[in-house]
Amino acid sequence: MGEWILPTLSQVLSFMQGMMRPSQSVAARQLQAEHQWTGAIAALEALLETVDEAESGLVLSGPFPILSHSKLVERFQVWAFTADPSLQSLASFFQLPASDDADAPSHETSSTLPLLPSDPIAAEHFCLVLTSKFSLVMVLGEDIDHQPGFWFSFDPEEVLRAWQVLRLRVVMLSQQQMQKIDAIVEAFPPVVPSFSLVSQFSQTLLSYLPPIEAPRLLQAPIPVTDPKAEPRSLDVELLTAIAHEVRTPLTTIRTLTRLLMKRKDMSADALKRLEVIDRECSDQIDRFGIIFRAVELETSDSTGVSLTATCLNQVLSHSIPRWQQQASQRGLVLNVVLPEGLPAVISDPMMLDQALTSLIERSARSLPSGSKIQVEVSLAGDQLKLQVETQPDESYSTHQPLLQSLGEMLTFQPETGVLSLNLAVTKNLFQALGGKLTVKERSAHHGEVFTLFLPLQVAEDDRFGPKIFV
Repeated sequence: MGEWILPTLSQVLSFMQGMMRPSQSVAARQLQAEHQWTGAIAALEALLETVDEAESGLVLSGPFPILSHSKLVERFQVWAFTADPSLQSLASFFQLPASDDADAPSHETSSTLPLLPSDPIAAEHFCLVLTSKFSLVMVLGEDIDHQPGFWFSFDPEEVLRAWQVLRLRVVMLSQQQMQKIDAIVEAFPPVVPSFSLVSQFSQTLLSYLPPIEAPRLLQAPIPVTDPKAEPRSLDVELLTAIAHEVRTPLTTIRTLTRLLMKRKDMSADALKRLEVIDRECSDQIDRFGIIFRAVELETSDSTGVSLTATCLNQVLSHSIPRWQQQASQRGLVLNVVLPEGLPAVISDPMMLDQALTSLIERSARSLPSGSKIQVEVSLAGDQLKLQVETQPDESYSTHQPLLQSLGEMLTFQPETGVLSLNLAVTKNLFQALGGKLTVKERSAHHGEVFTLFLPLQVAEDDRFGPKIFV
């Protein structure tokens, strides 16, 4: 189709607001923008709930509806721009569908507006809101230089410009809906909001931002003389793509799920299902988070990890129930043996939690149902020893799942679709966390033994009695 000639919302807002960029890597800006977008969704719903119930308005979004509260959906005219694969055959940008209604896309409804799959706006996350009290546009996308970012504006001029960008798409592909939508826009022209309303939105947005430090990938360039520079660059590009294609929808789903969980009309059964969705999204977000952090450490001269006194007992008490639940879902048994009065170690508590969870997943992924995982913690001089031993079920001992290498840092298991760090990068990760990981690979009948040593904060006495979690 050639170069796209109509602007996107990101390009319009970034141009009108200026293109100041912080000194961050592309991946860090992408992750920060994703966090801001999910916070903005939550802030918008909170803001709309304060609008007089007698009032209505228009909410346009893409690529999916963003309002989760049923009362808001009932009060506002809600439309979603969605890419329509059936329009892929259009030869040029300006080729319109036939004027005969019988030839219009069969899926089109009063709440769906089609986009060409090749339209770059189909890859953006955006929302335009018109009410009698305020008008707002916000978008997660890329500026004209393909740099990721999040932009929002209550400025009537910018909101009107954003509507004109969207209206061009409606004119091309949704002629049947044009008159109706135009009438709604005329009824709610962009207005200047009150200062308190903008302040309320901004403060709420900040309160919803997840407390996750953005990774700083590629801050230190890899020397061109490094023979591993090219494959590692490909790894980073792959992970950056995953950040956009996986973390963004997962974070959005989790945000909307948590908003639903706050509703008072949710049944107990629905709440349980929402809690499962929230937990699964969080697990996957954390799993990809530790992968990104490990790659950052591999591609940067500085460790970037702040080591401090870490209460291992607190870390494990938080992690063990989750590990056991995950093991149970795979038909595995996880036993944990802890000493009484665990001493503090020197590490990073949040990253250590995620790294240990990744280690347990690595141990479990190759085990058939009926197998066991034994985790035992003990003192070893001035270090704490944490050992993870896999015990495959004998009836399935010949089962050996295939592991494929992806570049210099990743492995992929085709059977389960699991993407994870390879062993060398995993060891480097624990080294950055102040520890040392060793691996003893045994025969298929006897599994593997992972042993992690962490430095103690202070010397402790030897008052240890076994404490077993099953």
